[in-house]
Amino acid sequence: MSNGQYRHVWRIAFTNFINSFRPRPIQGNAMGKDYIGNAYFEIPADPSVGKRKATRVDPPTEDEIARNLAMAQLKKENAMKIEAKRLAEGGSLPTMPQRGAETFPKYSDYHTGHPDDHPEKKLYKKH
Repeated sequence: MSNGQYRHVWRIAFTNFINSFRPRPIQGNAMGKDYIGNAYFEIPADPSVGKRKATRVDPPTEDEIARNLAMAQLKKENAMKIEAKRLAEGGSLPTMPQRGAETFPKYSDYHTGHPDDHPEKKLYKKH
């Protein structure tokens, strides 16, 4: 049997738990404190931190930009062709469904908000 680091899982877990209570130094430039004593820091932005895949270091070349713009234009043209074909085959433009208070479901268990429809008023109706 091996007596390596992975044999002592509980020791590692306990050590990490204890270390989680230790204060960590704040990275950034101290900006000041407020009247309560809270410290404020300016943290420089680093977009590559926290990403699983590293981002590219160099900016895109003119050729890459031109290819991307040409592909975007081609997608727009293809979408217009598909839409024209759909309309030529008898399709219609999509319409938004009419929505309003009348389309909302009404349940007898729930109060609508109108004082005359209040359920307690119906229970304690004077005869």
